[in-house]
Amino acid sequence: MTKLTPKQSKNSSAARASAPGFWRCMAAIVYDALLLLAVLFLATALLLPFNSGQAFTSNQIFFPVYLLAISFAFYGWFWTHGGQTLGLRAWKIKILTVDQKPLSWRHALLRFCAALLSWTVVGCGFLWLMVDKNQRSWHDHLSKTALFMSPPDK
Repeated sequence: MTKLTPKQSKNSSAARASAPGFWRCMAAIVYDALLLLAVLFLATALLLPFNSGQAFTSNQIFFPVYLLAISFAFYGWFWTHGGQTLGLRAWKIKILTVDQKPLSWRHALLRFCAALLSWTVVGCGFLWLMVDKNQRSWHDHLSKTALFMSPPDK
């Protein structure tokens, strides 16, 4: 058995905990957005009978709040149960706290709300990945989370 020198072990742990690139993150976001869209269609179909089968109007505040809650439940459940949505799993990315621990529901809520903020400012929070030295977005910083490349499956 070969023993690793401190420099080799440091490099191997750095490779394991490397941050994914901008385009890989964007690909995972698109993948998850398509899945979320399907979930939101189903959630809407389940609610339509309670609205007499009519489309929802802009003065019905419950509907957007309902869809927002469904969206949080979708992301929150995946993030707190393994740290990967299906898109993140497909692109071999994992979400953990900055000290590489699994996310709690509190972290998930902070990350979700901060991600909404990142989108509302014309996506600048996501573009921040390209200029941040640790490749972390605004919502990573605000929720004290980070994206890591997941180790290959054996």
